[in-house]
Amino acid sequence: MPTPPTDAPDSLVAYSDVAAAAERLDGVVHQTPVMTSQTLNAKATAELFFKCENFQRTGAFKIRGGYNAVSQLSPEAKERGVITYSSGNHAQAVALAGRLLGVDATIVMPKTAPQVKLDATRDYGAEVVPYDPDETVREELGRRLAEERGLTLVPPYDHPDVVAGQGTVGDELFGQVDDLDALLVCCGGGGLLSGCALAARHHAPDCTVVGVEPAAGDDATRSFHSGELQTVKNPDTVADGARTPYLGDVTFPLVLEHVDDMVTVSDGTLVRAMHLLWERMKIVVEPTGALGAAALLGDAVPGQNRRVGVVVSGGNVDLARAGALFDEYGVV
Repeated sequence: MPTPPTDAPDSLVAYSDVAAAAERLDGVVHQTPVMTSQTLNAKATAELFFKCENFQRTGAFKIRGGYNAVSQLSPEAKERGVITYSSGNHAQAVALAGRLLGVDATIVMPKTAPQVKLDATRDYGAEVVPYDPDETVREELGRRLAEERGLTLVPPYDHPDVVAGQGTVGDELFGQVDDLDALLVCCGGGGLLSGCALAARHHAPDCTVVGVEPAAGDDATRSFHSGELQTVKNPDTVADGARTPYLGDVTFPLVLEHVDDMVTVSDGTLVRAMHLLWERMKIVVEPTGALGAAALLGDAVPGQNRRVGVVVSGGNVDLARAGALFDEYGVV
């Protein structure tokens, strides 16, 4: 088990950092659409607004934080190159950011990562270093390679520039939809959640921000409710983007300060929500991307006729694997 962080940084991320990231990302990332569904509104007893980051470059929100972080490195650091560890979406983000900025990228990825994510990361020009998650701690491998090769580590969530970049998802959403009563955001390491919570506090202080995790990877939920950092090791969940071991030095304090609640959903509920998004909204969503919708459709969060923003974090899913999941959970 990796050692969780214990010391909070001297200064955390502020909304001004999110606003600066939005300017930096202008013309680099897509302003993704907000979609609605009368069918899902009826099922959730709420008016839902889906922020569709599955239509983002690389197929997920991660390019926002990855590019924001890599773009601000010194010329010397860019010349040496960057490294990160990721199950797939941050991997693709850093790989593409490296290609756009002329920076060599090395990505530590589990052998069990979806093939579509492995292939895309290599296609963006990055070197992929595979590892066995049962035998290797990715954070330790990433730090060791960074030291040996003189690379700059750009972690997937626990970095101020990454958090600020991810917060532009929420910043855009509040510019697209007025008067949201609640915002549901999936949570792995908390980068997207804490960034979006910062945007919510700026634009709509009374909006209720809820983070959603898979039940098997509930470390952030336990951390939130206990006030003490909790960990989980290699959680067995279909939501591969939420298999992080713990919140970080940057994200944990932000989640405690700006998030109103944390809930979990079962894998079965998650797959059924994912299938419903595919079937009724005609959008390809990966399991992690359906966490927010699953919380509403599975009654972990009551609709209560509210206006609810739901972040759909990504759509990078192996289609054959998705079909097998739908069959396994009896939704085909």
